[in-house]
Amino acid sequence: MASSTLRIGIAGLGTVGGGTLKIITDHAKLLKERTGKEIIITAISAKDRSKNRGVDISAIRWCENPVAMATDPEVDVVVELIGGAEGVARELVEKALQSGKSVVTANKALIAHHGVALAALAEKNNAVLAFEAAVAGGIPIIKALRDGLAANQFKRIIGILNGTCNYILTSMWESKRSFEVVLKEAQDKGYAEAEPSFDVDGIDTAHKLAILTSLAYGTAPSIEHMYVEGIRRVSLRDMEFAAELGYSIKLLGITAQTDKGIEQRVHPCMVRMDSSLGTVSGVFNAIVVEGDSVGRVLFEGRGAGAGPTASSVVADLMDIARGVAYKPFTLPVASLLKLPFSAMDNLRGSYYLRLSVIDKPGVLSEVTGIFKQEQISLRSFLQHSHKPDEPVNIVLTTHDTQESAMLRATRMIAALDSVKEPPYMIRIENI
Repeated sequence: MASSTLRIGIAGLGTVGGGTLKIITDHAKLLKERTGKEIIITAISAKDRSKNRGVDISAIRWCENPVAMATDPEVDVVVELIGGAEGVARELVEKALQSGKSVVTANKALIAHHGVALAALAEKNNAVLAFEAAVAGGIPIIKALRDGLAANQFKRIIGILNGTCNYILTSMWESKRSFEVVLKEAQDKGYAEAEPSFDVDGIDTAHKLAILTSLAYGTAPSIEHMYVEGIRRVSLRDMEFAAELGYSIKLLGITAQTDKGIEQRVHPCMVRMDSSLGTVSGVFNAIVVEGDSVGRVLFEGRGAGAGPTASSVVADLMDIARGVAYKPFTLPVASLLKLPFSAMDNLRGSYYLRLSVIDKPGVLSEVTGIFKQEQISLRSFLQHSHKPDEPVNIVLTTHDTQESAMLRATRMIAALDSVKEPPYMIRIENI
């Protein structure tokens, strides 16, 4: 006879762990009504036992070593909220799955780098590996791709997948302040880490995009075949020029199926201000999914924080309580496809290029001559007023062209004596 309880061990009691504790405690009756089982926390572990987490944990057994949960007979499901692709988090998840215990995690780095090996362990030991909270916080995008939209051939997925970057870009524009100033504010408010490179250099978005690519196309997650560029070079000048052209700037993760293979890229994009992603501000995430049958579907919500992310953690626990079983990456590990990935040079699209040049006759003809040589067609030209004897900012946008041609042109332009700083290129994305 099946047990009437599901016993949980939670490793990691930070923002998400504390939120998970609170939901399970506050909504105990609701969870039982909706799953038919009582979900109880029988073990917890964290670095600091004395920290106030807003929930009484005095009656819950404390584990000094979180890895001990992997073989704890009083734990049915391990919730890993420690973070990181290696170390204790990986050891705990591997040992739990080897012991036949199901695992729920919000650890996008772990899944992006080791997800296939962990999925194989889950299959071998008849356990569940669930990671809805690893991508886009409270937005149920993984369940949508795996279940609700499963009848579709996916064409493209485009997402604002990092709330920290979206907050920084939104605040830069609204307050007319620099990246450095707004980043410091985000750190002071707790939106950005003291060492922010994981967010602002696009690594966090890359991990999430690798997971979405795997679910969409039935292949193993692959960071190696991905172009990744962060937001450090985006300036207020770029935002002003973008607005003049009718665009806002967002850090996007994009995956698409093309005739040259799977495209995976993370970088700043210009999107129409009034588009579905152009209006998403602050710490919110948003994802556009394009399927052959359903067309275009938009998901929007909070991508981080105690409540939203913990909501996804508990949703996975509820699935396990109901006895819902599924393959982590939709297909069995042995059936995952070995698909080719498209090189970034194959990308075709339109581009924004900002130049800082000496204001003298012949400069523009030099630049346009290089574009003509590379067969790049210009769409628009902007120049702001400037003080005498100072470099002038010039912006050019192009019609559709090849990425490789654009990069060659940019390198040649950068080598001109009249160009005073490295040109900055932003891709324009039609959504």
